[in-house]
Amino acid sequence: MAQLTVNGRALQHDAEPDTPLLWVLREQLGLTGTKYGCGIAQCGACTVHIDGNPVRSCVLPVSAVAAGAKITTIEGIAPDPVGAALQKAWVANDVPQCGYCQSGMIMAATALLKAKPRPSDADIDAAITNICRCGTYNRVRAAIKEAAGGPKTAGLDIIHIVRAV
Repeated sequence: MAQLTVNGRALQHDAEPDTPLLWVLREQLGLTGTKYGCGIAQCGACTVHIDGNPVRSCVLPVSAVAAGAKITTIEGIAPDPVGAALQKAWVANDVPQCGYCQSGMIMAATALLKAKPRPSDADIDAAITNICRCGTYNRVRAAIKEAAGGPKTAGLDIIHIVRAV
């Protein structure tokens, strides 16, 4: 049995050394918030943090995770003030549509705000390389800016219209 530190807990697994971290998290540890998207580290749905750095877990062999490294998944991001602020901003800005990419987006955005608490549009463009098939990029940007304490991006306030049927 091997051990990983995930979301602050020491967890045991018996995966083969070449098994991608994503599958250890999902299948052996039951942490299914991290998604499989492309399998080639391009879409970002599988983004987790290792020692605070965003990593695409679908191509990272579990054996490449250093002993004692701290892995954080979407399930463990809420206790972090930056992660909690992003999750709140995500809801306030109605970011998700299908929601599939959102865990990876939030993980990438959390790493960005920890590195640059007041990111520019260029910083956001450089850091958020995740793919969203629904095209919610403008809402992602608005949520990142809101979580950073800045104003919402002009024109992106969401108006809910309720019609009587």
